[in-house]
Amino acid sequence: VTGAAGQIGYALVPMIARGVMLGADQPVILHLLDIPPAAEALNGVKMELVDAAFPLLKGVVATTDVVEACTGVNIAVMVGGFPRKEGMERKDVMSKNVSIYKSQASALEKHAAANCKVLVVANPANTNALILKEFAPSIPEKNITCLTRLDHNRALGQVSERLNVQVSDVKNVIIWGNHSSTQYPDVNHATVKTPSGEKAVRELVADDAWLTGEFITTVQQRGAAIIKARKLSSALSAASSACDHIRDWVLGTPEGTWVSMGVYSDGSYNVPSGLIYSFPVTCQNGEWKNVQGLSIDEFSRKKLDATADELSEEKALAYSCLS
Repeated sequence: VTGAAGQIGYALVPMIARGVMLGADQPVILHLLDIPPAAEALNGVKMELVDAAFPLLKGVVATTDVVEACTGVNIAVMVGGFPRKEGMERKDVMSKNVSIYKSQASALEKHAAANCKVLVVANPANTNALILKEFAPSIPEKNITCLTRLDHNRALGQVSERLNVQVSDVKNVIIWGNHSSTQYPDVNHATVKTPSGEKAVRELVADDAWLTGEFITTVQQRGAAIIKARKLSSALSAASSACDHIRDWVLGTPEGTWVSMGVYSDGSYNVPSGLIYSFPVTCQNGEWKNVQGLSIDEFSRKKLDATADELSEEKALAYSCLS
C-alpha cells in the first residue's frame, strides 16, 4: 500500500489485515510505503497494526524506500499521489504524478512478484495507471487497473436510497470512463431484487428526469460534496471500495453480477484502445473480462464518448510531461 500513512491508507490497512480484501482465511504481509516526511506517522500506523493483534497479519514492512516496499508483492494498491492544491494547473498535478508513478512503476517492474495485480487509487487514477503501465512493461496490461468501484458503489447507494431498498438488492449499475466528473453512471441495465423477482431500476424509479439528471451529477460530484462536508476527501469509502475491487478480482464476482473497473481498453463499445477506461466486468479465477453486448442508447453513447475524449486529452497531457 503506497501513501499508507494518509487518510485512505489509515482506513485501508486494518481492513486488509482483518481479511476484508482477500477473505477471512488468507494470511497477509503488509508492505507500507510513504514519503520521508511521513515516516514518523507511518511508524505510528505500524505500531497500531501490531497493537490490534490481527490474527491474519503475518508481518508489516513500513518503509520510505520504494524498492523495499515493492519487493515480492502480489498486490499493489497505489494510494499515494500528488493532490491538486489550490491555484495549481492540471498540468502541474499531472507532471508531479507522472514522476511519482514512473519511479513506482520501475520498482514494481523489477521487484514485484511475477503476477502482481495493481490497483491505482490516487487521482488522476486512470491516467496514473496508464503511466504505470508504460513504465512497467513486463507487468501484463490486464493486471493494471484503477479504482472506479467507489463511483459504482456510490451509484448503488443512490439507487438504494431513492427506492428505499437494501443496497445489497441493487446490482449491475455501470460506471463508464474516467474517475472524474465526466464519468457516466449508467442504470440502463441495473436491477433490483424484489419479492416478485428482479425488476429494472429504470422501471422502479419511474423518473427519467432524475435518472438522467440529478442521479448522474450526484454520483459525479459526490467526492466534492464529501470534501465540503468533512473538510477532507473521502477515505473510508475509498478504502472499502478498494477492498471490494481487489476481492472481486481475486475471488470472483457473483454469478449474474458485474462490477465497474478501470481497465485497459481493447476497443470494446467503440472506446479507443490504449486508454484505461471504466467498463462493466465480471471476474473469475483472478481474471477480469469485459461484459459484452450491452445495448447503448444515444444518450449513453454521447456520455461514453465525452469521457473517452477527456481521457485522451489527459493521456496527451501526461505524455507531454514525459518529454
